Amino acid sequence: MYIDTHCHLNFRAFKDDADEVIQRSLAGNVWMILVGVEAKTSKRAIDYATKYERGVYAAVGLHPIHLEKQEAQGEDYDFTTSGEDFDHDAYARLASAREVVAIGEVGLDYYHLPRGAEQARAKEKQQQAFLSQLSLSREVNKPVIIHCREAHDDLLAILKDFKKEHRAEFAADRPWGVVHCFSGGIDLAWEYFSLGLLISFTGLITFNRQWDELLRKIPNDKFLIETDAPFITPIPYRGQRNEPAYVEEVAKRIAEIKGLSKDKIAEVSTKNAKNLFRL
Repeated sequence: MYIDTHCHLNFRAFKDDADEVIQRSLAGNVWMILVGVEAKTSKRAIDYATKYERGVYAAVGLHPIHLEKQEAQGEDYDFTTSGEDFDHDAYARLASAREVVAIGEVGLDYYHLPRGAEQARAKEKQQQAFLSQLSLSREVNKPVIIHCREAHDDLLAILKDFKKEHRAEFAADRPWGVVHCFSGGIDLAWEYFSLGLLISFTGLITFNRQWDELLRKIPNDKFLIETDAPFITPIPYRGQRNEPAYVEEVAKRIAEIKGLSKDKIAEVSTKNAKNLFRL
């Protein structure tokens, strides 16, 4: 089996057929975590997860780009955010749901910062919201799913200070979060490992060789696999909407790079996901 540890079937791209996609994935022995990015998608993730006895789980959190009202555009996305302030009590209530296995997607995203004089204020707002949600993850004893884009230095500084301040709240033998859609190199990966975090890979590795060396060297207990659906569709499905069933292509590519069987990658990545999210 596979576990797609990060997908967004709770997004508009799946408004007409999310349940069909979920059922197709479950029939193919693919479990999934539906990840929220603000209050409404976090609630929607829970709503979908409650329909299924097992195999569909939710994460709730406020993504850094949703702190500002802005237009967000990229290669495979184009949407407008409404702007939301982090409400601890509201997210704590969401996080208390049985189906919620993580706080996320949270973190820092400097790619979408406003220009000019507003930039410093926006960075500070992101950092404070991230810190608040790290605290919430410890409060509810659930791992954190971290987003980082063009902000690894600041992210690491926050994580190091937080881990030091809350050292008594962390189990030495259990990871407490994952940096999803990992975008860094080998040295950065090991910095995250030293903090007790895992890293996760998407379909990006099927058409970009930048992470081949890292994948060859990474220990089998340090990574997860994901789709980030509907985004970052892997080869051979490029140009189509991504979905959890395609997480197998991520596993296949890792297997090729590491010289292992696809079944072995399925085994270790599933074990890592079950351990982190307590599935």
